Amino acid sequence: MTRLQSLFDLTGRRALVTGGNSGIGEAMARALGLAGAAVTLVTTSELPTSPAIERRQVTSAAEMADAVLEAAPSMDLVIMAAAVADFTPAAVADRKLKKADGAPSIELVPTQDILAELGRRKPASQVLVGFAAETDDVEANAAAKLERKGADLLVVNDVGAPGVGFGHDTNEVLILGHSGERISVPLTDKSAVAARVLECAGALAAARAASS
Repeated sequence: MTRLQSLFDLTGRRALVTGGNSGIGEAMARALGLAGAAVTLVTTSELPTSPAIERRQVTSAAEMADAVLEAAPSMDLVIMAAAVADFTPAAVADRKLKKADGAPSIELVPTQDILAELGRRKPASQVLVGFAAETDDVEANAAAKLERKGADLLVVNDVGAPGVGFGHDTNEVLILGHSGERISVPLTDKSAVAARVLECAGALAAARAASS
């Protein structure tokens, strides 16, 4: 039995994870699988995962939103690990843009806030975990985002710090809880970060199950 399995057992639980090129979503999906959960991964990346994980490949934020919002109501645990841009082009060109035509004018529109919508729709028994990348006033901005999004836990990393975030195999995060929890995870590999996040989420899920 692995250390992760010995911490808690998610056998019989269903989990939804989003992922992208950072790799943290895939690490979370593997960790959930080790804990016994039935895992659905919605991802834009081509990073490998276990054959036991149900994979839903998407190519845009809109496709991710559709897949996540459709699957989320039946899930015990939802982890929004994918980094989704705040804005997206209002229209996609149907032909190659020519340099001779000059620099194009691109209109941007707000991307659907998937985490906030999940928080609004969340069943009382579901545990919702969000991720946030910050560069300034990291903890204050993260605390405000946690409240605003309606998540149970928010995993925040300072992407300006060395060895952290996109393009690295390591990460350093701060886990904030809606009930005032504050857990610092020092720089380590993403699998270890995933295990620590899942430890917090699993404890919260177990507490809710015990009180219901």
